[in-house]
Amino acid sequence: MTVDVNSEDGLIIRKLIPLATLPSAQFNALCVKIAVEVMHDGFLFEKGDSAAHLIYLIKGQVTLQSAGLVVDVIAASSESARFALAHQIPRKIDAFANGNVRYLRLDADMVKNTLPLADKEDNSYMLTDETEEDPDDWMTALLRSPIFQRLPPANLQKILMSLEAVYFQKGETLLEQGGTGDYYYLIKNGQCLLTRKPSPNAKEIKLAQLGNGDTFGEDSLLSGAPRNVTITALTDIVLLRLDKKQFVSLIKEPSLKFVDYPGLQEAVRQGTVLLDVRSQDDYEDHHIEGSISAPFFSLRMQLKTLSHDKSVIVVCRDGKVSEAAAFLLLRNKIGAMILKGGMESLAPAPSELVTIKPDIAPEMENNQPLFDVNNQEGLLSQPFENSASVSTGEITALKFEYEALKNVNQQLNEKCMKLEFDKQQAEKQCRILHKQLEKLTQVLDKLQGR
Repeated sequence: MTVDVNSEDGLIIRKLIPLATLPSAQFNALCVKIAVEVMHDGFLFEKGDSAAHLIYLIKGQVTLQSAGLVVDVIAASSESARFALAHQIPRKIDAFANGNVRYLRLDADMVKNTLPLADKEDNSYMLTDETEEDPDDWMTALLRSPIFQRLPPANLQKILMSLEAVYFQKGETLLEQGGTGDYYYLIKNGQCLLTRKPSPNAKEIKLAQLGNGDTFGEDSLLSGAPRNVTITALTDIVLLRLDKKQFVSLIKEPSLKFVDYPGLQEAVRQGTVLLDVRSQDDYEDHHIEGSISAPFFSLRMQLKTLSHDKSVIVVCRDGKVSEAAAFLLLRNKIGAMILKGGMESLAPAPSELVTIKPDIAPEMENNQPLFDVNNQEGLLSQPFENSASVSTGEITALKFEYEALKNVNQQLNEKCMKLEFDKQQAEKQCRILHKQLEKLTQVLDKLQGR
């Protein structure tokens, strides 16, 4: 008997992993081929079983045991039940049904072949697609994140089983700019606001508003630097957090890729964009020719100017900030790698590096980066210091003008951040209104008997 996708069993199966990641058409086709089985007080499988099946608990309770000792008890209502029971082949433990149990037995090859074609390149990774799931389902929202899409399923299970819930009330500070990074956070339910002060006495800038399924806190964990934003609860909020050690082993290490300088040269020749995420002053002091200055604090504001069709290599002083920048790019579906060791790893000195001439010049969409003042085309890598033909007075005047332009650029950056935040809020409101219009149209059609 096939599974009705709208039945109680069908709704439960829709949330199983990786079935929750399938497009609706593929999931519906899979349900035609499967059936829910029933057992009372018996072994679903025993240690040593090598059958290539994924066993999911639909209803009831199962005891996982080894040599007669209880390892775990899984209830169908738990988050653990969204994963296949002890999926390693051959089985390492026994699974015993406690009383009446309903379960699903899937051929592992059937599931693998049902995953999107892009996943076929590496069967150890999971790639998800947009589904029509309830937006309040935080786990499904998490799995749609580009970072989590590419994690091994075993890592996903460990992450979800390790998350710790913490609660905050409206108005409370979740993270404070300048604080130490110790956890990675997922919003299970609620909304919060990201703000930043460019300097201690500067006006606070609103950067973004986050909601269910969004994540934050990785920048400090990756770079080792203090928290660079303050996050405040806009509503009562429930967060799930993962400690730094688990974040590094389960998320960072399988997500980030590194390249050495020869690899960087070859990639840039093939059209890869080279982003230098150090400060503008460090960039002007020395940089790899052909790179684009994109200070990390402003990178979020430049994301929409970067082409998703070109991969990116990120450069910083020692590689640490580049990890945070690459993670940000990956979250926004931009392929990114990191220059291992950063500028400190390069020899000879950066000013003596051979110019890289790409076959396709690195460029932003619309041919310009967002902050044109940061574009270094007309700036000297060692400004004003080595020109014997320029008088001292002229050098002083140029330095004064240069500092004035930097101040103007800082003000423009702050205005751009505010405008981007306002734009994001307007787009969000527009999406809400569009969905409401669609629902009202459906109601009207029913009333008119269409």
